[in-house]
Amino acid sequence: MLRRQIRNAGFTDAELEKFQGFFNVVNQAYEDFDEDIKHVENILEKSSNELYKANKALKSEIVNVESKLNTIVNNIEGVIFKTDFNGDFKYLNHAFEEMFGLSIKDSLNKNYKDFFKGINKYQEQKITKVLHESKHDFNTIFEFVKPTGEKIWVELRLVPTYCIQGMADGAIGTLMDITKLKETEIELKQANKTKDEFLSTMSHEIRTPLNAVIGMSDILLMEDFLPSQLENLEVLKYSSEHLLGLINDLLNLNKYKSEEIEIKEKDFNFIELIQNIKHHFKQTTLSKNLSFNVEIESAIPVMLIGDQLKLSQVLKNLLSNAIKFTHKGGIVFRIEKVKSLNDTTVVRFNIIDTGIGVSYDKQKDIFKSFVQANENTTALYGGSGLGLYISKQLLKIQNSELQLESKIGAGSKFWFEIEFRHSKMLTTEIAHSSAKTQPINLRVLLAEDNTINILVMTKLLRRWKVEYEIAKNGQEVLDIYAKKDFDIILMDLQMPVLDGYDTAKIIRKMDDTSKSTIPIVPLTAFSEVEVREKTERYKMNGYLSKPFDVNELHELLKFYSHKSQYAI
Repeated sequence: MLRRQIRNAGFTDAELEKFQGFFNVVNQAYEDFDEDIKHVENILEKSSNELYKANKALKSEIVNVESKLNTIVNNIEGVIFKTDFNGDFKYLNHAFEEMFGLSIKDSLNKNYKDFFKGINKYQEQKITKVLHESKHDFNTIFEFVKPTGEKIWVELRLVPTYCIQGMADGAIGTLMDITKLKETEIELKQANKTKDEFLSTMSHEIRTPLNAVIGMSDILLMEDFLPSQLENLEVLKYSSEHLLGLINDLLNLNKYKSEEIEIKEKDFNFIELIQNIKHHFKQTTLSKNLSFNVEIESAIPVMLIGDQLKLSQVLKNLLSNAIKFTHKGGIVFRIEKVKSLNDTTVVRFNIIDTGIGVSYDKQKDIFKSFVQANENTTALYGGSGLGLYISKQLLKIQNSELQLESKIGAGSKFWFEIEFRHSKMLTTEIAHSSAKTQPINLRVLLAEDNTINILVMTKLLRRWKVEYEIAKNGQEVLDIYAKKDFDIILMDLQMPVLDGYDTAKIIRKMDDTSKSTIPIVPLTAFSEVEVREKTERYKMNGYLSKPFDVNELHELLKFYSHKSQYAI
């Protein structure tokens, strides 16, 4: 190439000889360049061969990994899928065909809505949000009907995916057959429903005679009796109320576990409550030759505001346990003031016994439901194992905690503290409100089919000089009400011929406004939770549970007597 360039340049022989050295250097440079080119070509060829081998190995590895991943994915029990922005399937593993009975080939590039008819509009909206914009995962359950007609329950889980620019472009997800789990859940719900129905029926059947016991004890306390009979009557009253508390413990066990119990605070005579509890257990301790000392610090106010019923329930549970597990010595029930502020007092309740005690390793377990300190405790002493559990739960919702100190053979000490607000009511006001003897100017239509309940109610109504008439079923209510006017209807919900609900429905549709708007207060042995929604739907007024508190009934009738007089 250099000779060709020199010849084309037209150099003379003299010039060629003159620049011979220079031309030799240039020629050497050309030769060196050629060698470099060959060397680079050799290197490039080797590199190309190496890259080819590496690429081949990488492709082989990719194929191998893909094969392994496909093997894993296709052997997973659940469905794994990938969708695009619109929800069209872009990938489905083999489990899809087995679970849904549909072909993968025919399902790819089809929208999920074409297959999953069990997904509702709300679920569709959520899925669309995941596909388009959501940064959150989503899961739901829906029912799917296979081509064979078989129904299965499916759990869907979705995770959004994003493109290189960070925009949502679809989702990956799983589909799991949870039919067995769902069927078990349905069976459990049915079992719970059956249990609730049983408890509801038992509640009604037990509360009905208990209503008579409590009601008659109240009536006896309102009538003339010998001074020596007072303690016996009070024991009868508080024992029946304690029995009611035990029944409520069993019926409301699920509420304690789900923390649905509410605090109901009102004014009460604290000293009177403690004295009543003392009378309640006096005879039991005497029969076991045990001492029973009640010590109340005088600095505690007589009148307080708190949940008297729950406090009484806890104290009765603790004292009942102390007496049950004590064979000699006795029980000290000590109530002391911890501190007082402007309008509150913190009271500590101590129940100390000389009984069998509780070992250290069992002291945590005895606060669990249906747990006793020893396996033979129930056989030896009786009891359900609910008392301490319920007491702990009742105190928990009052921001208190049940404490225990005990040693085997050396007795036990239970204590807790509760903060009460100070009451502005006087002791005489409470006594006056609990007298339950004041006459009430009222016309009552009582709808009740139970003979014992009628006996109790009529004794109370006569005692309060209330004008009343009895109807033993809903049809009799309508017949009597068509001919006479009343100020209020006390309506049992379960009656023959026509029940309380249907009777109330007919009354509320009467053309005569004065008739259709009469207060209708339901009376029932079912719990408030069971009937509240339905009584509201049938436009009834309030609620009175059996066994009812005589004070509450008196206050209810007194309230409506004022209403009726005002209307006149």
